[in-house]
Amino acid sequence: MITFEDIRAAAQRIKGRVLHTPTVPCQTLSRVTGADIVLKLDNLQAVGSFKERGAANKLALLTERERERGVITVSAGNHAQGVARHAAMLGIDAVIVMPRFTPVAKVTRTAAWGARVILEGDNFAEATAHANALCQREGRVFVHPYDDPEVMAGQGTFALELLEDAGPLDTFVCPIGGGGLLSGCAVAARAMRPEMDIIGVQVENFSSLAGFPGDEVMPSGGATIAEGIAVLQIGRQPLEVIREHVSNVLVVPESAIETAITMLAEGAKQVSEGAGATALAAVLTYPELFRDRRVALPITGGNIDSRILANTLLRSLLRDGRLLCLKMEIPDRPGVLADISRKIGDAGGNIIEVSHQRLFTTPSVQAAELEVMIEARDPEHARMLEAELAKTYIVRRA
Repeated sequence: MITFEDIRAAAQRIKGRVLHTPTVPCQTLSRVTGADIVLKLDNLQAVGSFKERGAANKLALLTERERERGVITVSAGNHAQGVARHAAMLGIDAVIVMPRFTPVAKVTRTAAWGARVILEGDNFAEATAHANALCQREGRVFVHPYDDPEVMAGQGTFALELLEDAGPLDTFVCPIGGGGLLSGCAVAARAMRPEMDIIGVQVENFSSLAGFPGDEVMPSGGATIAEGIAVLQIGRQPLEVIREHVSNVLVVPESAIETAITMLAEGAKQVSEGAGATALAAVLTYPELFRDRRVALPITGGNIDSRILANTLLRSLLRDGRLLCLKMEIPDRPGVLADISRKIGDAGGNIIEVSHQRLFTTPSVQAAELEVMIEARDPEHARMLEAELAKTYIVRRA
């Protein structure tokens, strides 16, 4: 099991190679959640993620002979970028195996650091099997993304910085994929703040520790916006640390992660990928566990595909009522569209999109169907807009 001294040594080893990222309070999120929220912004790292901490420590410890052999790893994106960047800095040849579902942005950024990227497997397990076979064939050093004490110690420098900068804390909440970050941070936190609650978070489809502290369960897997923690089975070495030091493990739904991404963008002005927002998702899902406590949340990564971010923000606006999609049966005569636009404008709504169908969607040739998407201030304003239009037209929510 790694020790606090391993983490302190890692911090000195990677100093100057990895950013000491800011730890900042967030009053907006504190008001919404009822907790005193502190954010640690590792989305500001050069590769946009905490993952380069572990990669930097692991590669710095390789012997000259190991560096000559080159390295290989498997990752859904962030660990890949960390290995690629630090291998390039040290002049080490790197091969990165990534599952085929990996977001395009992460694949492109990994290749941009000079590594050879191979897309193989429909999930992390299949990609790992391919990486292991290639490692044997080419004689490379395998840099495991989480089940490695040197990687775990590097990730633990995250908590070292946080606890030095944040002052007293009641709770630290951390996402769990393979467990490298949580295990490293748990060792540092227990040494520096032994009284602090340490809580792990998993997404529903990949909740191997849902019965914590009991036996592991086999999660269902599947699609998730938190692909950075889409790991079916936690690492053996991280699990030993987590069972000894972690207070609780919470499971959050996809919708909470989407809401958390939106709140971080709007309230904290921070771009977060799905995995990076799971800690806030836990606070939103289980508010009673965190109310009136000083809570540290890591923004572990900001590598989210632009299209996925845009869709997430729109879905959140629809979910909380600030985007209103209405279908209206209207008479097919001149001036009707102008009347509807005027009613929406006079009520303070903003028309985003309009679809007008005459031929196939209504029972009468004298009628038409109008679908209109409207931006509202809040859910109450959306209800008022709907009621105003319903005075004249047949209206239903799409």
